[in-house]
Amino acid sequence: MNRKTIALAGNPNVGKSTIFNSLTGLNQHTGNWPGKTVTTASGTFTYKDTEFTVIDLPGAYSLCSDSPDEKAAADYIASGEADIILIIADASCLERNLLLVRDILCVSDNIVLCVNLMDEAEKKGIRVDIKRLSDILGIPVTASSARSGEGIPELLQMLYDYTPCLSITSGLPDTSYIYSQCVNLRSSEPHITDRKIDRIVTSKLLGFPIMIMMLIIIFWLTMSGANYPSAALSSLFAWTGEKIRYFLNCISLSPAIVSLIMDGIYTTLTWVISVMLPPMAIFFPLFTILEDSGYLPRIAFNLDNAFKSCGAHGKQALTMCMGFGCNACGVTGCRIIESPRERLIAVLTNCFVPCNGRFPALITLILIFLAPAFGAFSSVMAGVILTFFIISGIIVTLLVSRILSKTLLKGIPSSFVLELPPYRRPQFRSIIIRSLLDRTLFVLGRAVVVAAPAGAIIWLTANIEAGDTSILNHMTAFLEPFGRAIGVDGVIITAFILGFPANEIVIPVMLMCYMSTGTLTDYTSLSQLHETLSGCGWTIQTAFCVLTLCMFHFPCGTTCLTIKKETGSLRWTALAFIIPTVTGICLCFLLNTLFHII
Repeated sequence: MNRKTIALAGNPNVGKSTIFNSLTGLNQHTGNWPGKTVTTASGTFTYKDTEFTVIDLPGAYSLCSDSPDEKAAADYIASGEADIILIIADASCLERNLLLVRDILCVSDNIVLCVNLMDEAEKKGIRVDIKRLSDILGIPVTASSARSGEGIPELLQMLYDYTPCLSITSGLPDTSYIYSQCVNLRSSEPHITDRKIDRIVTSKLLGFPIMIMMLIIIFWLTMSGANYPSAALSSLFAWTGEKIRYFLNCISLSPAIVSLIMDGIYTTLTWVISVMLPPMAIFFPLFTILEDSGYLPRIAFNLDNAFKSCGAHGKQALTMCMGFGCNACGVTGCRIIESPRERLIAVLTNCFVPCNGRFPALITLILIFLAPAFGAFSSVMAGVILTFFIISGIIVTLLVSRILSKTLLKGIPSSFVLELPPYRRPQFRSIIIRSLLDRTLFVLGRAVVVAAPAGAIIWLTANIEAGDTSILNHMTAFLEPFGRAIGVDGVIITAFILGFPANEIVIPVMLMCYMSTGTLTDYTSLSQLHETLSGCGWTIQTAFCVLTLCMFHFPCGTTCLTIKKETGSLRWTALAFIIPTVTGICLCFLLNTLFHII
């Protein structure tokens, strides 16, 4: 069987991922370039008697860039490893896309051009003469509407039939000249609808309210939609746990070992999975819909000035939004920031926005301690209070970014070229693949690595006695004075420390300590949780301080592991741990002092 390697190149937002998925189906995987923190995807497919390997290069506007993504793409294209460079261009923005085509024509002769999104261009009155374009460029050119599968069979045949040809490397006409010969416009302003929408969603008056409302809707859908699958997973794991426990008893393992495995490792591990997986499986597709529809770059546009004034990069707005789903994903997303200095600022401040692991605790404590004071308006006020905490996280992100840019990470903000792509209907098949494989399972895998040993540690501290009580009780007693100084108690501080593997287990650890159960303990209802916590001395003051700690404390184990992998430095990982922790402690101390004064 013959074998060919295809490098898939193109600007961002041209449907490159859709074509990649159409060609390779599920025969694909993602990873990092050797020695680089740049993600690439590769896949395989067979057509007739040839096996094709497709390398999905990072999106690039030019081959002459210092951006890690664009430099990785340029290096691979220049290496000559690919038999064919398949360039994907957007028919509705062809003039800009031709700049990359010119760059690649100067370094490679093995080029095929696919003009994608022909259906969208047609709707906007844009018609591209494919044959004329091929004659001018001197390379094979085909058209497609990959979302509907139109043009994919012709593309496959062109790739199969392709033989290297000598392309034009000098004397190529200016892109605007090429564009004028190959494109006919029915309207002088084909993008007028997009511009009208932009005047609303990026306006100074409505831009921020729309953005906040959009995020609130996503959070609501995530939290409400995750309840049922989380409960189903918990029931499944409980049933499976009974079978495993029965098997371990049958092979005559000691009761202590069985308890360590089941009540420690298994309980913690399955708790993390059942609580983390459903929200991530909902949030990341919703977040990817915003990205695929073209709205996400508008969020970056709205927040660009705020981050620039703080000495940070406008793209930090995007990585911050990713942090709402998972801080580990937000840290990974910081790769899109070209400047190492600004990338570090984004990494160090990403956990100031609450991830979906912290939302259950935030929502629960707001509902049982703060919202009831508003009577009939309690549910509405719960949303308002949650929004207040989210906005406070964004404000602290900006403040700490400014402090870092003036102290440890001094420098001038780099320029930010932002493309506002056309609005388009999201591709749900591509969204599911990208959000579940590239984000959800990626984060869950790292969480499992951290949660398993942490479960053993939690069980050991709760069940090994030192003197007349357990190590866990010694910890809570030792931390009690410090906890009281910042408005909480030793149990709460201990719960946050032992909740390092995953934020989802902080409340179960608290209940384990308060009720002396020796294993993670869940609550059956909000009223039961309120009664338990109130009986242990919780007041509204305690709830405010715990909510503040939920917002501002050290990153979870998965995020710390990701920070270490992304920065390659224990120093920056330690700093990412210390900065939010100190911030939370100081804010709690001020809150506690204020409550005492009042």
